[in-house]
Amino acid sequence: MLGGGRKGAGEEGFTRYAPCMLAPMLVVSVGNTRTRFARVEEGKLEPSRVVENADLAAAGAALVDAAAAESGALPALMASVNDAAADKLERLLESSGSRVTRFVRDVPIPIQTTLEDESTVGQDRLLDALGAFGRSQQACVVVDAGTAVTVDFVDGQGIFHGGAISPGTAMMLRAMHEQTAALPQVQLSPETLPGDDAPFGKTTAQAMALGVATAVRGLVHTLIDRYAEFYGAYPRVVATGGDAALLFEHDDLVEHIVPDLTLVGMVAAAEAIERADEEDEDDEP
Repeated sequence: MLGGGRKGAGEEGFTRYAPCMLAPMLVVSVGNTRTRFARVEEGKLEPSRVVENADLAAAGAALVDAAAAESGALPALMASVNDAAADKLERLLESSGSRVTRFVRDVPIPIQTTLEDESTVGQDRLLDALGAFGRSQQACVVVDAGTAVTVDFVDGQGIFHGGAISPGTAMMLRAMHEQTAALPQVQLSPETLPGDDAPFGKTTAQAMALGVATAVRGLVHTLIDRYAEFYGAYPRVVATGGDAALLFEHDDLVEHIVPDLTLVGMVAAAEAIERADEEDEDDEP
């Protein structure tokens, strides 16, 4: 069961729920700056890899290599918040013989929402919510600390209610450098971020890193309280994204850090679509 105890990563700590036996495939999540991908074998998500979108030729070569199989290239299931990069990666995969299916364009993301316009929400947010709820089967706050920071709420029935979007730490740090005359370009890292026992930044770089980290943590804590007040109880809190471990590893409110959460959600979506197809076949005369 998700939550209750030490933070988990990947599949650890999740309850598996009557999965379909999916055919082997490659699942690919194209983000703003990075692409994460993994094979699905015997219905199980294999360890993932991450490539940088700055070199799409190299990223595509890595995907093609991951999709290679003795019987031919595996089909690929792709989610994207960066369609320009996803389109090029799709072409590279298809040129190697892999059939690419895209969420929204080809198949829906099977999650109910209360949004005013579902077409505007990022696929990663919906898939993160689907992955978190699918494995926990209870209300969740889902934090994605990547290029942007999103903090979303899915209730105990698995309904996605939306949430908040904020600049990520790299975006904040870059803005401070570009919009001032003296502040340096800084990256958030264990070296620049003071530890929990060091309340003050002793250099400009440390002060900047501490400022953006505290801004994100404060945002997350405030929204968790706000969502809990709406729900009438504290939901499970799951974090993902490139900065999640650095920001929330020792956070008392964040119960699980799951780097592969979007891929977990993609597998859950594929299982739900497969079950729906099987039910439709059973209903046919």
